[in-house]
Amino acid sequence: QVQLDESGGGLVQAGGSLSLTCAAYARTFTTLRVGWFRQAPGKEREFVATINCNDGRVAVADAVKGRFTISRDSAKSTVHLQMNSLKPEDTAVYFCAADDQPWDKYDYWGQGTQVTVSS
Repeated sequence: QVQLDESGGGLVQAGGSLSLTCAAYARTFTTLRVGWFRQAPGKEREFVATINCNDGRVAVADAVKGRFTISRDSAKSTVHLQMNSLKPEDTAVYFCAADDQPWDKYDYWGQGTQVTVSS
């Protein structure tokens, strides 16, 4: 069982930055992969980024590559999403999700945090 708690959303002007944090409460943090997803009003949920909590390998969606960075702090069992050069189209509810080994799909989801980018 994994519990996730997101924080750090808010309102920012275009070009600004925000940092999201996902605290993962799990038996073993390093067996997880943790991803960030987002869902804008009227749109389907989309993948943003994911990280292997053991070796730190990441994958980032093309739409945010070069602007968003995902990282983890194993000592604190947290995953961070640093979002720079934000655009109005980044406005969405951002969700943290976790998958424990053997990885197949993201079974655990946080409650979501709102990110709003004004133009």
